Amino acid sequence: MDQLFQHAAITHGITVRVAVNFLPEQSHIEAGKWFWVYHIRIENGSADTVQLVSRHWRITDGRGMINLVDGDGVVGEQPVLRPGQSHDYVSGCPLTTAHGSMEGHYTFRSTSGKVLEVAIPFFPLAAPATAD
Repeated sequence: MDQLFQHAAITHGITVRVAVNFLPEQSHIEAGKWFWVYHIRIENGSADTVQLVSRHWRITDGRGMINLVDGDGVVGEQPVLRPGQSHDYVSGCPLTTAHGSMEGHYTFRSTSGKVLEVAIPFFPLAAPATAD
């Protein structure tokens, strides 16, 4: 997937990059459902081997309603990243409004047992205006 990453954050030497796209073919606007896909690349620029153990998302819709999502790993995986390695995954987010945003953090554990909270950058979810 050769996309331009629009958003990035670096914490503890770990970079999280995000590319987000609105998917009109997965959305049902007439039914009040909009859908975005996001591609995340996690790059381990630290000197330690780390494992992604959990995620925490803060998803806000266009009405200001906040949904907190916590879970183990990402898309069913808890990747281990040696120094210089990266991990990519793709996921999606449905909303009941045409605009919103996402942000959060991952929790990593280093081989020495240190727990690291790594920022996921804020990124907007915005459907293009429709000319109906």
